[in-house]
Amino acid sequence: MITRLQSLTINSNKLSGRFDFGIDLKIDLDDFDPVLSIVFISLLSIGLIMVASSSISVADRNFSNPFYYFQRQIIFVVMGVFAALVVFKIRLVQWEKSGVALLLFALFLLALVLVPGIGKTVNGSTRWLPLGLINLQVSELVKLFLVIYVAGYLVRHGDAVRSSLIGFLKPMMMVGIAGLLLLLEPDFGATVVIMGTVLGMTFLAGARFSQFIAFVFMFVCAALLLVVTSPYRMQRLTSFANPWADPFDSGFQLTQSLIAIGTGGWFGTGLGGSVQKLFYLPESHTDFLFAVLSEELGFVGVTVVIALFSALFFRSLKIAAQAEAAGNYFASYMAYGIGIWLSMQAIINMAVNVGLLPTKGLTLPLMSYGGSSLIVCCMAVGLLLRINYETSGAVKQARKQSDRKRPNQKRVGRRRSRAVSAEKFKRGALL
Repeated sequence: MITRLQSLTINSNKLSGRFDFGIDLKIDLDDFDPVLSIVFISLLSIGLIMVASSSISVADRNFSNPFYYFQRQIIFVVMGVFAALVVFKIRLVQWEKSGVALLLFALFLLALVLVPGIGKTVNGSTRWLPLGLINLQVSELVKLFLVIYVAGYLVRHGDAVRSSLIGFLKPMMMVGIAGLLLLLEPDFGATVVIMGTVLGMTFLAGARFSQFIAFVFMFVCAALLLVVTSPYRMQRLTSFANPWADPFDSGFQLTQSLIAIGTGGWFGTGLGGSVQKLFYLPESHTDFLFAVLSEELGFVGVTVVIALFSALFFRSLKIAAQAEAAGNYFASYMAYGIGIWLSMQAIINMAVNVGLLPTKGLTLPLMSYGGSSLIVCCMAVGLLLRINYETSGAVKQARKQSDRKRPNQKRVGRRRSRAVSAEKFKRGALL
């Protein structure tokens, strides 16, 4: 009876901190990486403020509530932070086991969106599944789940990726299927992001440079073919090349964005002082939030935002290198993938706003209005925090073990030196 009670006590103590399916229940503030946490909270806070400022006029016109989008964004931020905490508590080994299933689930949702009567169409694109409070943009889930799948594939078949063309092309086939479904929506911007992310991950995993360059060349040629054969994309390209040739039609959005950025100057017009958000700049609270931020906060505000995204990128690289040093290559590849994905999407969004790239329909991660993008990006940051939590502990433990061995080595060395000196003394005395 006593032994049964002891076993029950031991099992209950184990379950109190962790379930068998890999979820840690206890949360301690010391578990979170301070730099990444500060960057994460800062981007969410600035984004929340800018959504409130940029959407007042549009929300008042559409819903007779100037803070409609702001109130919904608060809900999305709360949901995103909660999702990040849930992801943080799941052990990495569970994500590695579930990579294939998650990707298949995402591909199923991509196919489901295209079924007539199920997917929601906005501005000619069918990208959303209506789920009550939010419309799920499936492409956002695909980005995250594809990173998890490719990270697991690179761990399982890393030698094949580095040595053979077939091993390199296998993950690209999954990317091709996802990209084809995304192009049918159509969502060319998400296709570019996932392709660039996976290529970056395979390159960092040691894929041959010749294969990497050949695939990039093929992708660029395919992208150009898609642009040339699509009048809609061709119009976007021509309006991007010279938006002032037709500033009131095809080039309207870009010219209004450039006016907003140029008006900002060094210090901006002040929070809430944007003129372009007053029905001049379309999508001012989503895809072109960066333009309103530039107008109201100026070059100084833009520099702060770029610095925060740079810190997020370099911190993800450091966490990836730390995971690699700890021997957790799945975590390392996943951290590289998340860093490439978030930074690439941020760069593309900013480049579109300043006229360096054609419009892609991509949000500014962690800042633009939108439930799906915000929540999934928060989940990605939660994964980065988890990777840092697991791998930093492993590195610290390895250092402690090495530090414990060093004093013993010093003691053994001292004993040997003392024995040698004593032996020499005896020989001298005998002589």
